[in-house]
Amino acid sequence: MQPTVPELSERARAIFRNIVESYIETGAPVGSRTLSKLAGLGLSAASIRNVMQDLEELGLLSSPHTSAGRMPTELGLRLFVDGMMQTHELSADEQARIEAGVWPRTAPIEELLAGATQVLSGLSHCAGVVFAPKTDAPLRQLSFAPLGESRALAILVHEGGTVENRVVELPPGAPPETLIAASNYVNARLAGLTLSEAAERLRSEVSARRAELDALSAIIAERGLAVWSADGDQRPILIVRGQANLLDPANVADLERARLLLEDLEEREDVARVLEVALASQACKVFIGAETRLFSLSGSSVIAAPYRANGRVVGVVGVIGPVRLNYARIVPLVDFTAITLSRLVQ
Repeated sequence: MQPTVPELSERARAIFRNIVESYIETGAPVGSRTLSKLAGLGLSAASIRNVMQDLEELGLLSSPHTSAGRMPTELGLRLFVDGMMQTHELSADEQARIEAGVWPRTAPIEELLAGATQVLSGLSHCAGVVFAPKTDAPLRQLSFAPLGESRALAILVHEGGTVENRVVELPPGAPPETLIAASNYVNARLAGLTLSEAAERLRSEVSARRAELDALSAIIAERGLAVWSADGDQRPILIVRGQANLLDPANVADLERARLLLEDLEEREDVARVLEVALASQACKVFIGAETRLFSLSGSSVIAAPYRANGRVVGVVGVIGPVRLNYARIVPLVDFTAITLSRLVQ
């Protein structure tokens, strides 16, 4: 049974908090002599050792070597995150950097998500990740903007307000009015259908000659709907940025764990399954070490929060890094990024 914070004495809570916060900052075990010098504890090294022994017996601390200090276990970190951590307030600069990273709203959804992972990676010094399950959302509007004689930009607006762009090849000799005709037909006849449903109806109506489209406009409409299925193998969308942040040459002890984590991140389907758990959450989720099978060997943690469109969860954004994360600082970073994405994909 995991102990709870109220079950710990005030003295034990103070010592435990100092050990966890020191370990998160330095990555090194903390000794009783070091703790005895801290202002506010007012305890001898011997008294602190006794408390540390009790905390170790509860499974909250461990000692890497007999003569070394103590460091929190994954169970101890869970107790700290759930019951003792006080999250930091984001600075105006951090908020501005997150908002700038996922702007403009009209950018393709993949660019918004990639921007979110990039800025999270930079601010947290971890790997930023984003996950969006495969969906076939109803379309609201499809329009075309010419990019020259042979190409056009297909601009798709989903019912949820998400905007995506793709480049499509035009049939030879297609005049500008065929782009308008294709767009008008899709918006009048196919709005409210999913992309697969719209493509099927278009093929059916063209085949039965019920579509009020000339041949060139029909080809453009079909290509405009089909271009999104071309990247179906890449969905669900999983974007990982900032893996280099996980490698710290100055910390040789963590290099092997970082190598294992980088190998874990190559297993994209497994990473997606970990993040998928956060889809059902109403708020930020923290997974520590062996709580996820994938990251148990590398001793890594995941902090992830769902983002929404029209009140419905449509994806997850977060960070992955060593268990020695500054949870109090990173949780609000992830939360604010999820809130920002939710505003932009309405």
